[in-house]
Amino acid sequence: MSKLNVITADQFPAATAAGAVLVEFGAPWCGPCRTLEPLVVQVGEELGERLAVLKVDVDASQDLAADLGVMSVPTLMLFKDGRKVAARAGTLSRTQLLDFVQDAL
Repeated sequence: MSKLNVITADQFPAATAAGAVLVEFGAPWCGPCRTLEPLVVQVGEELGERLAVLKVDVDASQDLAADLGVMSVPTLMLFKDGRKVAARAGTLSRTQLLDFVQDAL
């Protein structure tokens, strides 16, 4: 299974500018983040061209996380054409994650 592409705060605007993008805000030390990541990758693979999936390391991009209101990890945010359309903190089951994404698509 592939890992999520980790982006920096500098890469974030361009990475979320077009289409639907699911971003996991997490940290390497976060157990629930490590549990959630394979599900995010799997959902990204299932939805293919309809959804891009990325990860932001909140330790490396603290200002970006603060600007977006990330209070805990993991936090998932869905962006559509550069606008945040949904956010959810905590871990999700595969079904909950699919529902979260598809509701916003």
